[in-house]
Amino acid sequence: MLQPIRTRTRITGVVQGVGFRPFVHALAARLGVSGFVGNDVHGVFVEAEAHRDVLDRFHAALREQAPPLAEIDELTSSELPATGATGFTIAGSDATGRAGALVAADSATCADCLAEVADADARRSGYAFTNCTNCGPRFTIVTGIPYDRPSTTMAPFPMCPACAAEYHDPADRRFHAQPVCCPDCGPRLRLTDASGAGLGPEPIAGAAELLRAGSVLAVKGLGGYHLAVDATRESACALLRARKHREDKAFAVMAGDLTAAHALCEIDAAGAELLISRRRPIVLLPHRADSPVAASVAPGNRELGLMLPYTPLHRLLLDATGAPIVLTSGNLSDEPIAYRDADAFDRLAPIADAFLTHDRDIRTRTDDSVVRPQPPGRRGAILLRRSRGYVPEPLRVPWEFPEPVLACGGELKNTFCLAEGNRAFLSHHIGDLENLETLRSFTDGIEHFQRLFEIEPQLVAHDLHPEYLSTKHARGLPGAQLVGVQHHHAHIASCLADNGSRGPVIGVAFDGTGYGTDGSMWGGEFLIADLAGFDRVGHLEQFRLPGGAAAIRHPWRTAAAVLHVAFDGDPPQDLAVLRRNADTWPTVQTLLRSGLNSPVTSSAGRLFDAVAAITGVRDAVSCEGQAAVELEQAADPAHRGTYRVPINGSDVLRPATADLVRGVVADVRSGVALPVISARFHNGIADAITDTCLQLSERTGIGEIALSGGVFANQVLLHRTVQRLAESGLQVLTHSRVPCNDGGLSLGQAVVAGARG
Repeated sequence: MLQPIRTRTRITGVVQGVGFRPFVHALAARLGVSGFVGNDVHGVFVEAEAHRDVLDRFHAALREQAPPLAEIDELTSSELPATGATGFTIAGSDATGRAGALVAADSATCADCLAEVADADARRSGYAFTNCTNCGPRFTIVTGIPYDRPSTTMAPFPMCPACAAEYHDPADRRFHAQPVCCPDCGPRLRLTDASGAGLGPEPIAGAAELLRAGSVLAVKGLGGYHLAVDATRESACALLRARKHREDKAFAVMAGDLTAAHALCEIDAAGAELLISRRRPIVLLPHRADSPVAASVAPGNRELGLMLPYTPLHRLLLDATGAPIVLTSGNLSDEPIAYRDADAFDRLAPIADAFLTHDRDIRTRTDDSVVRPQPPGRRGAILLRRSRGYVPEPLRVPWEFPEPVLACGGELKNTFCLAEGNRAFLSHHIGDLENLETLRSFTDGIEHFQRLFEIEPQLVAHDLHPEYLSTKHARGLPGAQLVGVQHHHAHIASCLADNGSRGPVIGVAFDGTGYGTDGSMWGGEFLIADLAGFDRVGHLEQFRLPGGAAAIRHPWRTAAAVLHVAFDGDPPQDLAVLRRNADTWPTVQTLLRSGLNSPVTSSAGRLFDAVAAITGVRDAVSCEGQAAVELEQAADPAHRGTYRVPINGSDVLRPATADLVRGVVADVRSGVALPVISARFHNGIADAITDTCLQLSERTGIGEIALSGGVFANQVLLHRTVQRLAESGLQVLTHSRVPCNDGGLSLGQAVVAGARG
């Protein structure tokens, strides 16, 4: 007679807060397995007893049939003496020991919960906080590990008898769902004015009426407050833009469902898959010419940042409003998103006419993620901002960090990264570290991650720029073993980690500016790099930035600089950019001749700015990268003409961008259309990258190219470059799990520190 056996199984990964214990309980009941399942600081543990063939099926199903939000890292089993016990239970959570369990990202409301919200006869009909084990808030409400209700911001809301019955019923999809609640026991909505005074008993209906009337509404979401207006009303969108002091940068739009989204954008299968995914990011998609969205939502932009509702609150609001809404971060320009109620009322009162808020606290401020679909033939997303819906799920690398690492990131688009074992916890989007509130968000985030995952870093990586607040934070940590990482090496290392490669590669790091090892501002770099180190073997032709930071805000100044190089200080006097800025042009020329307050740079990003000014796209910007983005938007994607860019130098190769600039000027003076000039410029840069990489490949024997840095967020340049490199027989690594911009910089710093440590 076959004897039962007993096993103890350990499951690690994203297995808490995703319905894993109820799934195991139901599986055991179906297969006739006895034992128990529980949470602890490492993940999920299971003791199971049955005949061997039954246990084999049980263990296989643990991985193959796991809940949709679960991500299993490891599943290991060992045998124990059989006990003869019957039945299967969920054990109490064990909070002792060092934390190793992972926290799930926030997940969009599932179809079952949405159906309940829409059912007039359901107990949760119209309830804005409906959730279950397959959806709802996770990271933004978690205060500690293991993931149980007392360790979330749902702790102040005791379950009513009906919710408790669901919570304890193994047959219910809310079995052990920690945020479970209903109108009788959960958070409640309020619609108020800026003083906090109530505006009626029906918050959703009242909010929708305000939106239809053209008002600006502050809405408390999962990770912070958003500002909303009717996206089809030009006057409302213009009002929001004026109050928010956001001159030109595009707003994101939320549509009620996929059908409504198709009326706003051209959406293929890849775009639709991203829109309806559980992560619910903002997806950049081609804007339909006949879209009803107001012109001031995304002025001069061929793309629209589009998302679908990811909470019942959003779905109810969209249904009641009957139109798409702008949903943009609740802040003034350059400030972090407001997420605490008192701060939101204080900071947003000058912008919002009313507040749709609630009484569940947000633990961690988290912006929306921003993605693009991968090019045709490739699945998934190109991440431009990795935040809500993705964080804090770790990035795994195929090597071990020898010691725990904290990487502090850069100044713009800051993220930090904690790494241990083979996992890197890249933070949510912090923002630009240029004010005290953002710095507080940065330091609070690091402390929170360290508590959640119990990582005590032994190595602290930072950028070489001495004035970055992230660098100053690293250097101020007591007893830290510091690892300074050059900015562009970190970009290439980030791309290597994104692709699970150690290198070496020919790294092409193109961005705005980064502090170089020679004290100059780099930004158009060719590196022979692996994780531990690099050699700078090429860079774009250098020019000066007259006035330093002023040249970044005023691209016409950078235009003066590249024209100064291209024409030996005597550019054609009939250029419109010179005439438009005739009053101050001589002063800038003096700066360029003297070198006073005019640092030398090889920046690709600033070169794009300069060409944007020369072609009349933009002389001044209100946000980082604006001129380059608008130049990209102007390019004719079908045009294949190019500007010639010779490659100068021997030991260090230097693509002669002065030749490219002279080509741009010749076409401008000849009246060639902007879409053609922009396309030729982009093609010329792609050709220069390819020609330089081919020379370096022949010299070194390295055939793999890694592309990183914020300039490669430019899809015209990225696609042209990847195509040309591939046609030349070179292998190309690009980003897919982290942003190519400075949002991925901290991952690169972490893996460099690990490789050196």
